[in-house]
Amino acid sequence: MGQPWAAEGADGAPTRLPLVLTALWATAVGLELAYVLVVGPGPPPLGPLARALQLALAAFQLLNLLGNVGLFLRSDPSIRGVMLAGRGLGQGWAYCYQCQSQVPPRSGHCSACRVCILRRDHHCRLLGRCVGFSNYRPFLCLLLHAAGVLLHVSVLLGPALSALLRAHTPLHMAALLLLPWLMLLTGRVSLAQFALAFVMDTCVAGALLCGAGLLFHGMLLLRGQTTWEWARGQHSYDLGPCHNLQAALGPRWVLVWLWPFLASPLPGDGITFQTTADVGHTAS
Repeated sequence: MGQPWAAEGADGAPTRLPLVLTALWATAVGLELAYVLVVGPGPPPLGPLARALQLALAAFQLLNLLGNVGLFLRSDPSIRGVMLAGRGLGQGWAYCYQCQSQVPPRSGHCSACRVCILRRDHHCRLLGRCVGFSNYRPFLCLLLHAAGVLLHVSVLLGPALSALLRAHTPLHMAALLLLPWLMLLTGRVSLAQFALAFVMDTCVAGALLCGAGLLFHGMLLLRGQTTWEWARGQHSYDLGPCHNLQAALGPRWVLVWLWPFLASPLPGDGITFQTTADVGHTAS
């Protein structure tokens, strides 16, 4: 029946390059934000209460963002170390020749991670790890809070960018927003002006991307589907919105969006899943 678990890839772990690049971009955003807030023009003056609320919101967003990133990277959704030998093989099980192991339904092999992933959804290029059974919850929360953080940064950078754009013609403004690299290479803007426009562009684009991803995966979440199953029109695991939410987020599915370290254990093991046919047989 093959090995009961998958061997690690040749390098022993998924590539860390995407994570390093993402960390470098996040550092650039943080440095640009600090520069604008210190040098100006920063956000309009705020009263003590408004400033305290803004700082509290920023701390809440950052704690959730970093906490979910940590949980996502620490949770291994692969079959590595999962004892599959001796489990009852049923409909939907397959044999993976790369891992030399039987794998359960909804699992799939990832060529980047070099191992099969339990309830595989897709490979996250920005963090260099697959999204699967054990890290789907922090991935969803990460999308939510990343969109919030990027929107918050965009609002804080807005006054500085507005002051920069008012000093130029409309054509120059459009070129700076759409083609900041070209403006820098042609000497039309300084390095500081380019950095502001580039970071602002990437923050807005990142917020839109995270928001779109959250809407898409929210739809999959309510339908009990993975991306692979959605692409093929499979609805075998759709047990209704409430059961689907609990299966992916645990019993405290309402509260997990607010704090990454809240205990909400998943009801399954990533190997066996209840299907609509099972529910029909139970009801009959």
